[in-house]
Amino acid sequence: MADHYEKRDEEEDEDEIGEQDYKAQKDALIFAIDVSKSMLQPPPESNEKKADKDPAVYAALKCAYQVMQQRIISNPKDMMGIILFGTEKTKCRDEQDSRYPHCYIYTDLDVPSAEDVKSLRYLLEGEAEGADGVLVPSSEGVAMQSLIFLTNHLFTTKAPNFGSRRLFIITDNDDPHRGDKNQNRIAARHAKDLYDLGVTIDLFAITRGDDKFDFSKFYDDIIYRDPAAEEIHPGKVSTSKSGDGLTLLGSLTSNINSRQSPKRAYFSNMAFELGPGLQISVKGYNIIQKQVPARNCYVWLDGEKAQIAVGETTRIAEDSAKTVQTGEVKKAYKFGAEYVYFSEDEQKSIKQFGGPIIRIIGFKDRSQLGFWASIKKSIFIFPSEDGYIGSSRVFTALWQKLLKSKKIGVAWHIARTNGNPQLVAIIPSKAHSDRKSGIDSIPAGLWLYPLPYADDVREGPDQINLVRTTDQLTDKMNKIIGNLQLPSATYNPSKYPNPSLQWHYKILQALALEEEVPDRPDDATVPKYKAIHNRCGEYIQEWSRTADDVMSMVRDTKAIKRDLEEEDDDRPKPAKKPRTTAAKSDTSGAVMNNAELKKRYRDGTLTKLTVAELRPILADRGIDAKGLKKTLLERLEEWIDENV
Repeated sequence: MADHYEKRDEEEDEDEIGEQDYKAQKDALIFAIDVSKSMLQPPPESNEKKADKDPAVYAALKCAYQVMQQRIISNPKDMMGIILFGTEKTKCRDEQDSRYPHCYIYTDLDVPSAEDVKSLRYLLEGEAEGADGVLVPSSEGVAMQSLIFLTNHLFTTKAPNFGSRRLFIITDNDDPHRGDKNQNRIAARHAKDLYDLGVTIDLFAITRGDDKFDFSKFYDDIIYRDPAAEEIHPGKVSTSKSGDGLTLLGSLTSNINSRQSPKRAYFSNMAFELGPGLQISVKGYNIIQKQVPARNCYVWLDGEKAQIAVGETTRIAEDSAKTVQTGEVKKAYKFGAEYVYFSEDEQKSIKQFGGPIIRIIGFKDRSQLGFWASIKKSIFIFPSEDGYIGSSRVFTALWQKLLKSKKIGVAWHIARTNGNPQLVAIIPSKAHSDRKSGIDSIPAGLWLYPLPYADDVREGPDQINLVRTTDQLTDKMNKIIGNLQLPSATYNPSKYPNPSLQWHYKILQALALEEEVPDRPDDATVPKYKAIHNRCGEYIQEWSRTADDVMSMVRDTKAIKRDLEEEDDDRPKPAKKPRTTAAKSDTSGAVMNNAELKKRYRDGTLTKLTVAELRPILADRGIDAKGLKKTLLERLEEWIDENV
């Protein structure tokens, strides 16, 4: 089958960085799970419903199982692997390799397959071949340099060019070498090598009861923290604790979920100009990205094995049916009924607005930014020391000042070379964390909020007379709203998975893993009717009764008004009086000459005239005397301007 297709030229790409640029940076993730006696020890018995039931190793494996399923949905091209360290058995790619004692590669670093998910599920259920022998702790423990060296080998051989490579270590042992400084020093040197390769090491420490995890014994020399993140989140470390109503699995899952989506740069080392001669460097991140099901594809099944059918595009001249090559065509834009043609150089020249930059042009009060003003999703920016040393300090000072003063910046922004310029608001944000897990749902930093140009604004609908409610109905609705607030009065998107997306992949997963197809999707957006009724069912019924009473009063008022109008229609109407009679009966307009009108016009007292006085004045001068007072005044003022 054909394995190529005709691609568009790079010059024909979108002016803005698109979703493909965002998704192009792949992620490789390795779970390193400690298999020790303490990690395999069952939790103490408890009468609480949410108490831990699984040993820490099984909680970590279940967490890895959930992450593996989620990554198949959200990041189908990313890699994942699982290493069990501290095991009696040793397993590497090469069975003869003895460089990594007591390290067991249960799932090799690769794109997760259905077989990988099945194998991990069988291990959790105790049905895997040799499952009992896998989770047996070694009496000697493990040298952490072996684990780090093994992960280095996996990353360099399986994912050498990935934009994000991360190692998650899950353990409850804060001193794996029992104070051996030589082994600690060797492990720290290997960790430094891993860090130099661009690999991030994240530790997920497990504690029990009142015990504390002492990072200073070993892991302070292993975990390298981002100095820019430390400016805003000093000393932030993820620790999973069981007990106190929190399961170890829930705590681990919350901590890992907060880091399972890697920070993928929308742009890197962008110049951020705060004033003439003052620049720092920042990185931009797509924190919010709409997730859709992976595209389906056509498969050719007539060969020895199934192959993906790849499309190929060919351009054909309409009159001669001749195949047209890419170099023979030009880009054209329609202007009216004509087409305007551009060569490649001409097209490039009209896009020159300068290089990529964020340039502040002023500041405004936060209150002056309308919620409706954004035309695209916002980009999160964070300082980078790669371009300018000291960027983190300057960035933090600007962030704190904007928060304190309740101000926003307005900036000129070009995302990349040949990109279209846009105006953006620079909005500061505080970190919003989930109370139970402490995980940030919104990070602290600055956001680029795209603003519309005059060409982007459309006219709204005509103003209509809004129906106003009564104060009584408003007061009763306030009670309902007050009792139906979301937790912490904020919307946390992590609590609401997309039901259609989850259902799509649930079906695929069930078919791929030969599981039973579920009857219905899990939809967290369905209202909890019973809880709503218990909280404010009485208030809702009370509001409904009050609304019925108000509506009946409105209907009665309309009925009375309609009856009065019908009575007026039945009465005989008096004959119309001639216009001359009306003019004579009200002499105020007839006797007002042009000089008096001019004086009133200068003094601004024309508005004091009543409609009954204005009509004869207009009629006497041959001006239409029908309409509202405002219209009559405009006509009279216009006549005075032209004639007096």
